[in-house]
Amino acid sequence: MNISLSGRKLELTDAIKAHMNTSIETLSKYHMDIISVNVVASAQTKKGKEHSEVEFVINLAHKNSIIIKQNDGDLYAAIDLATARAQKAMRRMHDKDTSHQKVGMNEVKSGTVNIKETAEAMEDEIVPVELELYKPQEVEDVLQDLKENNKLFEIFLDNEGKTRVLYKRNDGKFGLY
Repeated sequence: MNISLSGRKLELTDAIKAHMNTSIETLSKYHMDIISVNVVASAQTKKGKEHSEVEFVINLAHKNSIIIKQNDGDLYAAIDLATARAQKAMRRMHDKDTSHQKVGMNEVKSGTVNIKETAEAMEDEIVPVELELYKPQEVEDVLQDLKENNKLFEIFLDNEGKTRVLYKRNDGKFGLY
């Protein structure tokens, strides 16, 4: 990565250069193949007030360049704000590249699944199991279980093989359906 630091109407001190370099190094964490970074810092006077402007030009391999201009009264604050904006832009590009991967038609065709074979394979894995729920029970046994567990209802099979529901009514009595 080539780094170019320059100043317009402003002399770049060693402290400013070091701050710019550490800010630029934070951009490498996105692994975006940065070719070069050009930073131009300038001091301007408008309406009697001095303010600083920082311009970042980040050239990326196989992608568009990122250009960020930031104004602030303090040069260090302008550098920090421009760096934050550059990180946000690079994070968006990185997330877009990693989460929206394009799949070609050949890859889609090779990944087709035969539904019949999958269904047959799943049929072999199904094993019917008789649960206690389906064993015939006496109404008195279910009533006793319902009272002990404070349940509102219980579904069971009676001795005749009919599905029955024993439930607790609002008046405290029990109903059988």
